[in-house]
Amino acid sequence: MLRRTAGWFDTRLGTSAFVQKALTKVFPDHWSFMIGEIALYSFVVLLLTGTFLTFFFDASTSHSVYRGAYEPLNGVEVSDAYRSVLELSFDVRAGLVMRQIHHWAALVFIGSIVAHLCRVFFTGAFRRPREINWIIGVLLLILAIFNGFSGYSLPDDLLSGTGLRIAHSIALSVPLVGTWMAFLLFGGEFPADEIIGRLFVVHIMIVPALIIGLLTVHLAVVWRQKHTQFREPGRTEGNVVGSRLWPSYTAKSIGLFFAVSAVLSVMGGLVQINPVWLYGPFEPQQVTSPAQPDWYLGWVEGALRLVPPFDVRLFGYEIPNPFFPAVLLPGVTFTLLLAWPFLEQRFARDKEAHHLLDRPRDHPVRTALGATTLTFYTVMFVAASNDLIAKWLGASIFGITLIFRILILLLPPLVGWGTYRLMKALAASGAGHLSEMPLAALTNRGADGHGAHVDGGKGHGAAGPPGDGHAGNRLGAPAEEARTPGG
Repeated sequence: MLRRTAGWFDTRLGTSAFVQKALTKVFPDHWSFMIGEIALYSFVVLLLTGTFLTFFFDASTSHSVYRGAYEPLNGVEVSDAYRSVLELSFDVRAGLVMRQIHHWAALVFIGSIVAHLCRVFFTGAFRRPREINWIIGVLLLILAIFNGFSGYSLPDDLLSGTGLRIAHSIALSVPLVGTWMAFLLFGGEFPADEIIGRLFVVHIMIVPALIIGLLTVHLAVVWRQKHTQFREPGRTEGNVVGSRLWPSYTAKSIGLFFAVSAVLSVMGGLVQINPVWLYGPFEPQQVTSPAQPDWYLGWVEGALRLVPPFDVRLFGYEIPNPFFPAVLLPGVTFTLLLAWPFLEQRFARDKEAHHLLDRPRDHPVRTALGATTLTFYTVMFVAASNDLIAKWLGASIFGITLIFRILILLLPPLVGWGTYRLMKALAASGAGHLSEMPLAALTNRGADGHGAHVDGGKGHGAAGPPGDGHAGNRLGAPAEEARTPGG
């Protein structure tokens, strides 16, 4: 019966040819290509656990008296949102573990996107014809960060309420439209009763739908275009060497999904995160200190703490201080990220299509710029804990802040310069790995670009003819190759 049903569809849709071609599509085997899949599978876990949580969460700021299992808050008047989170954590079976899996999955999801973008950046996988997928990846990062913020703001606890207070101040700081925008988002003066309900709709409907749409387009573009691969003998711009989709790559991918799910489940069950019952319900007259957001917004918090207290007045309008670190800096950051493929294409005068990946040493300027940027945002991330660091060291918070202000000016260019020198020396030495490079290469003239480049086929060439040591694709797709036992 199944065969007859499949035949019925095939005679009308021609599915067998498509399925046959799809199952033989080749994907590279390098472990770094799995980072994107970790992000995808973390998102699947987010959807599954989020669906469970939705049945029990009450997105309302109406007040009621908590009568539940958590004795320290028993009899306290709290919002319905906070009460429902407490009941999820202590009264609903598996509620707490689902909450924690959901939160850990969100952190891993965003972290995987960042790691995936770094891999794409440092290997040059964003170059033509893959500019569209780079833009999609950056947009996914923006949406993931926003959805993470909206998610941990929903419990209406003291920590999330402090974050919403900061968000309200940031919205107000936008020139001309700030007051209107803050009123639109929050539904009135802070604290407003509408914000939790609006964030809930955005968190479970609008942003997830946009993420699903972008992921679909992203995977479709990857499927349509030739997959990138690292330079190795037998790999050229015209082939793909690796595992066929069925059965090898499918088995690996399914195994990775269960591994990601298992790790997130273990973390959700054993590692406590966001214990809102310890923070207490949000009260507008209270502010928690120290209070830090989740890691993916730590750089914005650090920027708010590092920018000196000044305001600017232009054309009769005052631009409040939070605008510069919390609106202008993120705006410039993501604008440059979106434009990077086109900027490099223009300045490098490289408009060719690329299917083989670079190593960081192949483009030392790009690698140095990437290292400089990562150092800049890492300093801001650590500066978000300046109050904690001052407490741990028994030092003045003003002195710690001054140190971070100096570091953010000096450390990024120093790291960039050191990275550039290191990549030039590595390329000139011809070493296969950084651990194999002699220390003398750092002081060699080759590190300045005057020595001979002896990297040979490992850098810009691909040794061997396309079919050398590999089996050709037997289903009419000669541009792709599947790995053979000897390959």
